Amino acid sequence: MAEPTAGRRIVTNMSLSLDGHYAAPDDPLNMGWVMPYAVTDVARDHLAGLWRSATTVLLGRVNAEGFLGFWPTVIDMEGADARDVGFAKWLVDSDKVVLSSTLDDAPWERTTIVDKPAAEVAADLKATEVGDILVLSSASVIKALLAADKVDRLAITVCPVFLGGGPRLFGDGLPAGRWTLVSQTAGEHGTLALVYDRVR
Repeated sequence: MAEPTAGRRIVTNMSLSLDGHYAAPDDPLNMGWVMPYAVTDVARDHLAGLWRSATTVLLGRVNAEGFLGFWPTVIDMEGADARDVGFAKWLVDSDKVVLSSTLDDAPWERTTIVDKPAAEVAADLKATEVGDILVLSSASVIKALLAADKVDRLAITVCPVFLGGGPRLFGDGLPAGRWTLVSQTAGEHGTLALVYDRVR
C-alpha cells in the first residue's frame, strides 16, 4: 500500500451512464448495468489509483451494507483478480465512517456510525489523521459534499450506456467552480475513467 499523502483530500468515486445517471429509473438499487464495465482493466486500475492513497472510507448506510457485505468475501475467492483482492483487503483494514440515522452499532470492524450532515463529517475527518478520505459510490453523500463544495478530487467512470432516466449526480444549483483534469483513460467497451481536481 502506498504511503498516505500529507493533507487530507475528499475523493469521491462514482460510475455514471453516458446520459448522466448513476442508477436506472425503475430500480435504483440494481447496479447490474455497471457490472460489464466494472470488471474492465481501466475500471480496476482507476479504483486502485484512488484507494492506494486513502486511509479512510466514507459511506452512506445502503452502500456500506452492499460494499461490506460483498467485498470481504473476495479476499479468499478462488480466481479473483489481484486488484480486486487488494481493494477488498484495503477496505477491510481501513477506517470506515458510515453516515446513518438508523444504525446504532456497526456490524463491521473498524467502523464508526455517525448521524451528522456529510459536509460536517468531512470537515471533521479532514482535521485529523493523514491520507485521503474516499467516498465510494454513495450518491447521497457525494451530492451533499458537492453542494457544500467539499470535494477535492472527483473521479468518474463513464459507462457507454443510456439508462434513459433515473437520478443524476449533478443537479442544478451546485456551487460554481473550476476543475482541472488529472487523468483520463479509455478502455474496454468504451469505458472512460476521468479524474478531476477542484481548483481553489
